Amino acid sequence: MGVTDAPLMLSVSGARGLVGRSMTDAVATRFANAFGSHLRTTNPDDARRLAVIGRDGRGSGTLLAAAAAKGLRSAGFDVVDIGIVATPTVGVMISELGAIGGISVTASHNPIEWNGLKTLNADGLALPTAEANEVIARFRSGSECVQGNQGASSERTDADQTHVARVLAHIDGNAIRACGFRVALDSVNGGGARSGRMLLDALGCEVVHLNAEHTGTFAHTPEPIESNLGQLMEVTARDGMVAVGFAQDPDADRLTLVDERGRFLGEEYTLVLSVLRLLQREGSGILATNLSTSRMIDAVAAKFPGTRVVRTAVGEANVVAGIRASGGFVGGEGNGGLIWPTVCWVRDSLSAMALLLELLATEGRPLSDIAAEIPSFSMVKRKLELASVGGHEAVAPALARVRAHFSLIEGARLDEADGIRIDFRQGWVHLRASNTEPIIRVIAESDSRHGAESLCDECARVAGLAP
Repeated sequence: MGVTDAPLMLSVSGARGLVGRSMTDAVATRFANAFGSHLRTTNPDDARRLAVIGRDGRGSGTLLAAAAAKGLRSAGFDVVDIGIVATPTVGVMISELGAIGGISVTASHNPIEWNGLKTLNADGLALPTAEANEVIARFRSGSECVQGNQGASSERTDADQTHVARVLAHIDGNAIRACGFRVALDSVNGGGARSGRMLLDALGCEVVHLNAEHTGTFAHTPEPIESNLGQLMEVTARDGMVAVGFAQDPDADRLTLVDERGRFLGEEYTLVLSVLRLLQREGSGILATNLSTSRMIDAVAAKFPGTRVVRTAVGEANVVAGIRASGGFVGGEGNGGLIWPTVCWVRDSLSAMALLLELLATEGRPLSDIAAEIPSFSMVKRKLELASVGGHEAVAPALARVRAHFSLIEGARLDEADGIRIDFRQGWVHLRASNTEPIIRVIAESDSRHGAESLCDECARVAGLAP
């Protein structure tokens, strides 16, 4: 079976593959061992020998988590298993326990057939690109570091409570409780179901909780996009009393919004509205986001003098690096991923839910009204299977053709930090290979739907990717 039939995706986001084919127990053990060996090599004087493992709600996660724990123990680490939790909860527990790092067994929004390992360092954040590449190189070379003294295993059952307590410590809970919000939450049977409900209960919300059980599978296609959230939109619209609908992805690092009328707002609004609330509190500051995130974030930042937006390559680790290098106080990605370092350095749906509720409590008006005041743009997101366009080998020539074409257009600004993004006065288009799926993405944004579609069409045609 070839790589294109069952790809193992290795990137700054960790390892992802098809369960039983490219993602097996043996692969999980080897990858976790490569990660543990990297930690030992890069931190030779660090006395910490504790690592954390959590997993999302996939049925395959139990065996893969055990296999990953085996790899870490063979590198000499004691492993604390915190069970089915959100990926940001793993980050919180790393710092809470003083661990040297951890692994979240998840394939995030990928379909149920996938699973993977996301590696986090001692700060509870995704490995920087250079370090992630070192782990990948070690894994590919088979350079393992098996210690004579095997590490031990233990369990903790208080991870969700710890995460929720950290969010509550930085939110105006009294203002939210005074409103008595009714909230709909779709947890897609994933790792954020318990902690999401725990947070909303603590904030005095009446919760309509959809897909809350850990069944080992998903009630619907897991990516929190409009086509997959019909149940949440229907319930919110029909209820008539729900202030907001929240949709988590399987590892609960992303959050998508539905307004009180049952209208899909989308993943781009999560970061924008969360940042709006933080800027209301802070007054100004530096924030970081990736090249594929909507210009809405720039429009909101412009309302707070002294605020600056730093753009980075796609990927949580890259955004975190942008926050740190710039001295920023918040960041995230337009896929619904808020990174609020005050709580943790991982995209966190719990932080986003709390900030959205605080925004609603502060504004005292419906979510639809608040969202309507954000300058809106039309965004088009397309993806093509790499196998259908010639595989990874086709990416570099496609980017070169796009560069040659758009560099001749007056007023076009090119950014090649991640694939290639071209900015114009009326919009932008971004072409890049995904870190987590065997696809190439074309994303465009403009003042109109027609404009965004036209930019996508032109970019795909020039790249040689048009059907």
